[in-house]
Amino acid sequence: MNPVDLAIVVAYLAAMPIIGVLVGRRQKSANDYFVGERSMPWWAVTLSVVATETSTLTVISTPGLVFGSAFLFLQVAFGYIVGRTIAAFVLLPKYFKGNYVSAYEFLGKRFGRGLQGTASVTFVVTRLLAEGLRLFAGAIPIKVILDHYGIHTAYWHIVVLLTALTVVYAFVGGIKSVIWVDVIQWSLYILGAIGAIIFLATKLPDGWTTIAADQGRFKFTDFTSNLLTQPYAFVCAVIGGAFLSMASHGADQLIVGRLLSCRNLRDSQRALIGSSIVVFIQFGLFLVVGAMLWVYTGGKTGATAVNIAAGKGAPDDVFPNFIVNDLPVGLAGLLIAGILASTMGALASALNALSTSTIADLYQRFTKRNVEDSKLLRHGRMWTLIWAVVFAAFASLFTDSKDPVIQQGLGIVGYTYGALLGSFFLGLLIKRARQVDAIVAFAASVLGMAFIILFVKFDKATAAIHIQFGANTKSLVALATFWYTLLGVVITLVVGGLMALRHRTPDPNTLDTEPPKEEVAA
Repeated sequence: MNPVDLAIVVAYLAAMPIIGVLVGRRQKSANDYFVGERSMPWWAVTLSVVATETSTLTVISTPGLVFGSAFLFLQVAFGYIVGRTIAAFVLLPKYFKGNYVSAYEFLGKRFGRGLQGTASVTFVVTRLLAEGLRLFAGAIPIKVILDHYGIHTAYWHIVVLLTALTVVYAFVGGIKSVIWVDVIQWSLYILGAIGAIIFLATKLPDGWTTIAADQGRFKFTDFTSNLLTQPYAFVCAVIGGAFLSMASHGADQLIVGRLLSCRNLRDSQRALIGSSIVVFIQFGLFLVVGAMLWVYTGGKTGATAVNIAAGKGAPDDVFPNFIVNDLPVGLAGLLIAGILASTMGALASALNALSTSTIADLYQRFTKRNVEDSKLLRHGRMWTLIWAVVFAAFASLFTDSKDPVIQQGLGIVGYTYGALLGSFFLGLLIKRARQVDAIVAFAASVLGMAFIILFVKFDKATAAIHIQFGANTKSLVALATFWYTLLGVVITLVVGGLMALRHRTPDPNTLDTEPPKEEVAA
């Protein structure tokens, strides 16, 4: 690696823990550690939310989407705006009304400790699988880039290093450190993308936009594809994206924890809706990089080390190839640091969210102890450290990047998001539903989605449904992944609603669904 690029990367790796510790070193209470004493500015929370949901693979893969599906992913991003707007006005008021530090405390108040524990354990398992495997997957392109520059190391070395550097500030500073470091990390990879656009603009011929448009690279709507099996069919992308975003940003502690650190409900709503707009712009920015790369490479991708190591399609190879082979000294280092930033940001957020849920949803609920604040703070830091070790150990178990379990792990939310979001809707919409009804509906949704994801297939030509227990054939395809959350919600509501018919009166635990007037006007 060029000494200048190496210096940029090393400076970044050293600076992030130092900045994080300086920002959060004066933690005095558990409330400060978990939700920043609800004092964080909404714009910082907005950028932290975006950084949290942006992984290494998102940064390097999004430009490659242009080579296969043009700008169609923006349909999904539009669905994100719809879904987060709904979550902002339906779910967030409930969390602020209850003064919660965890999203699942609402389920505990509405139904009981059993469902709160069920939701929290589901969240913990989902995050362990998804974030642990995402941590390993994030090490794949980093290793390939380092190999290109003659720095040879094992995957687990990268995993342990990134985890150690991240846990330093997550352990000391809690949510405040995580949010402010996220802001820096988001700025870093966005600056890298802008730098790539500026560089490409000097290399492309005049009228490059016309060239890309004539070859369909700017197409951003699809009204003709099969909406059951094609994820970028307009209806599937928008509606599916909306429900996916409602679940990920309204019922998943990974994001909700950031939103609860805002000063009031109105700021939290601004942060959530603002994050959807920023994500839309961010995806547009990286897709512009992809369109420029399409013209720059003549529409060719090529099979290289990144492609082989990651076990992915050639389009995902385009941006990493460009970084290591074409970018000038300095800018390459900035983008590599940006890739590292996206991995560390997602990991720090997961550590804080898991620590919060472990204490608020499991430890406090099931021990039924009134623990003094200083002890809760120690417990919170202890669990941050424990989860860091678990993540590093789990991710380090994988030495073969072609293992198909990676893709299954990264898609694990399809099994659980519908049950999580559906439980919130069940509590809000069906007043008769009791805790047993909700738990049975939750389990039915998870099991039902597992069956659908694993065994239900569609014929490519006729769209006929097949139950496939053996090896899949080329003529059969799965249900488009963006439908998973909506389908899980439907199963939860149908099962829970039918079971609730057993009761003649509303559940005594039913909460007043109207937030206080002063909260709305805040």
